[in-house]
Amino acid sequence: MTDRDNSTHVRRLEPRDKATWLPLFKGYIEFYKSAVADDVIEETWQRLLSGQEGFHIGFVAVDGSDTPIGLAHVLFHRSTWSRTWYCYLEDLFVTPDTRAKGVGRALIEAVYAESDKRGATRTYWSTQEFNYRARGLYDQMATKSPFLQYRR
Repeated sequence: MTDRDNSTHVRRLEPRDKATWLPLFKGYIEFYKSAVADDVIEETWQRLLSGQEGFHIGFVAVDGSDTPIGLAHVLFHRSTWSRTWYCYLEDLFVTPDTRAKGVGRALIEAVYAESDKRGATRTYWSTQEFNYRARGLYDQMATKSPFLQYRR
């Protein structure tokens, strides 16, 4: 997936990306004013690269020099309401200086392409209500669900 000026494209996460993926993922965690232990982040990294069923798949948006500037982590899972797979876009983050330049859109389009390739009949994600800038993009690319999320 490529943006309009061909300087950004999306590809699968690779082992060589760890040094640039890590600050992106930590920036995402910080954006949501949260904390994740370093050992959990390391385990997440290993899962993203494993390729095993039931583990996340990592995508990165890269600039013209192949440096990651955004990430998307997705999980494919079965549904009790369908014979097909669903795709959960759990994490989506773009560096602050590249926002509103098509990077988030390119990541979502890459996730949609992977979902289509795998025959998933739903791709979904959630965000916090205050994330207005991202919600402007999401409103263009998907339909907002009427469901609320509850947690224990």
